[in-house]
Amino acid sequence: MIPFLDLKAINAQYHDKLVTACMRVIDSGWYIDGNELKEFEQNFADYCGTQFAIGVANGLDALILTLRAWKELGKLKDGDEVIVPSNTYIASILAITENDLKPVLVEPDAVTFNIDYKKIETAITAKTRVILPVHLYGQITAMPEIMDIAAKHKLLVLEDSAQAHGAEIAGRKAGSWGDASGFSFYPGKNLGALGDAGAITTNDAELANMLKALRNYGSHEKYKNLVLGVNSRLDEIQAAMLNVKLNFLDQENQHRRQIADLYLKEIKNPAIKLPLKNIEAKNYLQHVWHLFVIRTKHREALQKYLTEHEVQTLIHYPIPPHKQHAYKEWNDLSLPISEQIHAEVLSLPIGPNLSMDEAKKVVQLCNGFKI
Repeated sequence: MIPFLDLKAINAQYHDKLVTACMRVIDSGWYIDGNELKEFEQNFADYCGTQFAIGVANGLDALILTLRAWKELGKLKDGDEVIVPSNTYIASILAITENDLKPVLVEPDAVTFNIDYKKIETAITAKTRVILPVHLYGQITAMPEIMDIAAKHKLLVLEDSAQAHGAEIAGRKAGSWGDASGFSFYPGKNLGALGDAGAITTNDAELANMLKALRNYGSHEKYKNLVLGVNSRLDEIQAAMLNVKLNFLDQENQHRRQIADLYLKEIKNPAIKLPLKNIEAKNYLQHVWHLFVIRTKHREALQKYLTEHEVQTLIHYPIPPHKQHAYKEWNDLSLPISEQIHAEVLSLPIGPNLSMDEAKKVVQLCNGFKI
């Protein structure tokens, strides 16, 4: 079986380095808010090209706490509107509603899967305060255009970069475009921890200080709580693991690109629609291929066929947020582009340890699929 993503094999490449880092933490006797976290925060900020990175417990908390911090700083209030793509993973929207803010769902570009920036301005109202673009599947959104819209309307921008570690436009990485960005280091991400972990990047010192308090019970100073915070700290062992793996992120992303290039050049089956490599074919975009997502009107048949031939695939994602029971008040909404995308997408294996021979087998099988 060609697995969709073999996490054990990925981490086995760095086994000795990970064990050494883990033992360093164990032997230090310091397990929360120590030198490993400080080092990772600096390293990740440097990598993304930002002044600050603030480690938190997971990617959802990264988004929730950023919006919460803006509320504490008086930049947002209950009921304010946040523009967000309608075809994202539900976490992007949960972060908004968790803060008593109103999501405004905007359809994606049917080719790139990312929010259609041309539709953003028509969704802006007097209550709009934030644009939350999601860099879905590893392809950075059209950030120059979105930042222009945000500047024109004096809006905050919170990037959801959970799937886009290292993606860039014109040499500027995901996480460095908006006023802040949320990252997830869930084990399956391009930069994956060995457990849950997340971070926020920003150039705003006031925001960074508020986030550091919010993640630690609302405390800027021990036993002094200025705001109502939570416990959402990135622990020392996960920070140490991430410090090891950050050194190999660009190398792993490049291997993902090689696999994607093979798929894009060699999959010829007309029943399979391939993803667009670059936004509007502009060659300055660096896709990091967190997922290689095809579309087909014969998804169930193709997935069954690939499974029978020992290739594991997944669906990202089968149900759009507005059709989830959790948001049943939206179930009657009609968002046809999102609905069609969610009905047709299928993710092929891609990852830093997928061999070219395995990728060629995937290509061969895809080309051999008959309706």
